[in-house]
Amino acid sequence: MTTRRRQVALRRLHESLVDLIAVMNAPQLDEILLREAGVTLDRTLFPLLVGIQRFGPIGVVELADKSGRDHTTISRQVAKLADLGLVDRRPSPIDRRVREAVISSAGRDVTDKIDAARLRLNTPVFADWSDRDLFEIERLFHRYVDDLVAATEKAKEADGAT
Repeated sequence: MTTRRRQVALRRLHESLVDLIAVMNAPQLDEILLREAGVTLDRTLFPLLVGIQRFGPIGVVELADKSGRDHTTISRQVAKLADLGLVDRRPSPIDRRVREAVISSAGRDVTDKIDAARLRLNTPVFADWSDRDLFEIERLFHRYVDDLVAATEKAKEADGAT
């Protein structure tokens, strides 16, 4: 592939990812997903619950970094999730100054319902995709994320940030 074609492909990939993030962050989509799951939860709390389920145990600062939001806001929202019994807070075994959030069994029940609803909502989207295409996009997304994380870590090391 020519350098120009690679540049166009990289630009189009970036545009597609921005479009995907915009769709994924749309409040209406969250409301549809929560309704389909039969879950009553503040729409602002639901992505954090899913993040804690995916990345936990996790500290507030790390969760804020992953969500691209201010850690004081995330701290208040994690406290709300704890008040609802959806997450537990505990001292980190590595750094006692850090309080980690970990999903509770009630929180796991909620995320299981959300996962099942996501599957029901996405199944029709991929109905016309071949198994090969679906497995290939899944493989390539994982590869892209893994390579991006590795490149980011390398850049942080070079910058002295880790």
